[in-house]
Amino acid sequence: MPNLRMPGEWEPHAATWLAWPHNRMDWPGKFAAIPFVFAEIIRHLARRERVEILVQDARAEAKARGVLDRAGALGANVRFHHQPTDRIWMRDSGCAFVRDGDRLKAVTWGFNAWAKYDNFQRDERVGSFMAATAGAEEVPARPMILEGGSIDVNGAGTLLTTEECLLSEVQARNPGLTREDYERAFARFLGIRKVIWLGDGVAGDDTHGHVDDLTRFVAERRIVTMVEPRSGDPNHAPLKANLARLKAATDPEGRPFEVVELPMPGPLFYKGIRLPASYGNFYVANGLVLVPVFNDPNDRVALDIIASLFPDREVVGIYSGDFIWGFGAMHCMTQQQPAD
Repeated sequence: MPNLRMPGEWEPHAATWLAWPHNRMDWPGKFAAIPFVFAEIIRHLARRERVEILVQDARAEAKARGVLDRAGALGANVRFHHQPTDRIWMRDSGCAFVRDGDRLKAVTWGFNAWAKYDNFQRDERVGSFMAATAGAEEVPARPMILEGGSIDVNGAGTLLTTEECLLSEVQARNPGLTREDYERAFARFLGIRKVIWLGDGVAGDDTHGHVDDLTRFVAERRIVTMVEPRSGDPNHAPLKANLARLKAATDPEGRPFEVVELPMPGPLFYKGIRLPASYGNFYVANGLVLVPVFNDPNDRVALDIIASLFPDREVVGIYSGDFIWGFGAMHCMTQQQPAD
């Protein structure tokens, strides 16, 4: 197997990949606002890097162009591709771009819609389409199921994930796969030498423990992790336990990480359902960090902490009170393509 390496998200990008929203059932009762949230995100991204947008067909492209034009988000950096999708969560359905020396490659995993939905056949083809369009050699990792939101890497051989997501048998992703099986796959396809296993994810996460709502690398030796000081909140105990694991963790050379704590927003509910509102679902682009915010007092605290971690980047809060009804935010909807 070639010497593959998955770069850290903060390393230079050639592009960000998105899919234009179309499935109204992903935001029942709130879909009307969603295209305009996308337009705001694209407006910021397109000033910094190319944005590759998948649309269902020519008619969908025309509608998307209309929304982006009204938002002042169209330009040379925005490109459309007629590639149908079932949903828009490109972090999970898309490929994982990796580098093999100076060559760009794309690892394509299996995808089964989080073992929740029957319609995922279009999404399962997205990774191969991205690879071909980007001119990257495809590296098939199928039939192993893996969602990009379940892992986070530091670009130097260490990966974060959770036991709740990958090792829980009820998730029906990869029945029978062990911790050691996953670690071998991460080493083979992503160049990982050390896996940090956390426990449970945040309350309301219907993916059951995706790490990108929970704990993220922000530099090779620095990690930011969500904490909940309110003892009566269901996030308090699992986040405290994860914090303890991170403080005890080391990189492949045995060096500890700097761990920065990021507060959770207050609980957010819609129709009686707890939503996975978390500042941890931020996205790092060229010169930019997009952070979900929720009209919560901790919004400013979180933005200030993240700005201190990325002093050379513009940090922009994107109101996600409606968006999070789809159970995802900035990181879930994006997939980065590393620069040459």
